Amino acid sequence: MTDRRYLSLSPSDAAVRLDLIHSVHGLEHAENYFNSISIRLKTSNVYGALLGCYVREKSLEKAEAIMQEMRKMGIATTSFAYNVLINLYAQIGQHDKIDLLIEEMKTKGIPQDIYSIRNLCAAYVAKADISGMEKILKRIEEDSELKADWTIYSIAANGYLTAGLETEALSMLKKTEEKVRPNTNKFAFKFLLSLYERTGHKNEVYRVWNTFKPLTKETCVPYALMITSLAKLDDIEGAERIFQEWESKCTVYDFRVLNRLLVAYCRKGLLDKAESVVNQAVVERTPFRSTWSILATGYAEYGHMSKAVEMLKKAILVGRQNWKPKQGDILEACLDYLEKQGDAETMDEIVRLCKSSGTVMKEMYYRLLRTSIAGGKPVISILEQMKMDGFAADEEVDKILGSKTNL
Repeated sequence: MTDRRYLSLSPSDAAVRLDLIHSVHGLEHAENYFNSISIRLKTSNVYGALLGCYVREKSLEKAEAIMQEMRKMGIATTSFAYNVLINLYAQIGQHDKIDLLIEEMKTKGIPQDIYSIRNLCAAYVAKADISGMEKILKRIEEDSELKADWTIYSIAANGYLTAGLETEALSMLKKTEEKVRPNTNKFAFKFLLSLYERTGHKNEVYRVWNTFKPLTKETCVPYALMITSLAKLDDIEGAERIFQEWESKCTVYDFRVLNRLLVAYCRKGLLDKAESVVNQAVVERTPFRSTWSILATGYAEYGHMSKAVEMLKKAILVGRQNWKPKQGDILEACLDYLEKQGDAETMDEIVRLCKSSGTVMKEMYYRLLRTSIAGGKPVISILEQMKMDGFAADEEVDKILGSKTNL
């Protein structure tokens, strides 16, 4: 559009382009584009788009600077820019600044919309200021122009639950359900299941499930959420039934759903069940690397380290390039175990697997050297492999080798 001279680029077009440049190329390119466009295009739309980029990057100083520039130019006259900056303050926990922005809006006669009110409510919840949150709720009830949606009531429900006020939380959850529209139930579903689970009312979790499940075409996400909710309520049998229902009707097998059940099994120490359900699933499918990693972590937590090592090796085998386990420090735990066992052979196998996946680190070779030396095994080949992998011998290597002659 920009290259066609017969198309006149509007400020709105420039704002969209700036946002797209940030999404694709990053903040520096977005700033360069902003600096390159004409003054004619630099309206509140474009400044607002740049402010939004800074907020997504959580760049506080730049966000505040561009907001100040908008004030000086007299283009910070709508709630949009204020809402964007309020959102940043909420994300980084600077809630006192939200109050200042709201006061500024009042002073300048800038109307607060439901987005301003929602962010302010979230800020009160984060500060555990229940009375402040309740003032917001009262204002919403009294102001017909503030058309509240389900999200603000879910925020309030979370606030009450955090404060231990279950009765009030349940009241807000009922209001949340009343405000849910068919086209938003996918998002509301997640919040309702999670919040009702926190109340400990298992029957309400099942009621929400039976109410909203028919309204969504998705299968994986709702089933995964329900399995997690039931597991937290210690209803393992219920979680199993939900998993079996999903497995019987899914057209695409998503191991993330299975992983939710695995986490539940591992937390309860049901490791045989966990491995059994994985073995059934992998007969015709390749599991996610996280599936084996969850099992490895579960075995490690219950002291079954040889099984943990076995599962870790499977995780690394199916892992993509540069992948490392995320479930705690399972890799470190397994290497610690092998070093204490003096099992240089298995440790060497893991190092080689990590090398093939691009995740080998010098510290792994330190461990392998120590373990091999302790077992009286030659290490010349390990030193050569380190050199080939770009790890030069250093003080730590000299310290490990000491006066050993079994190179």
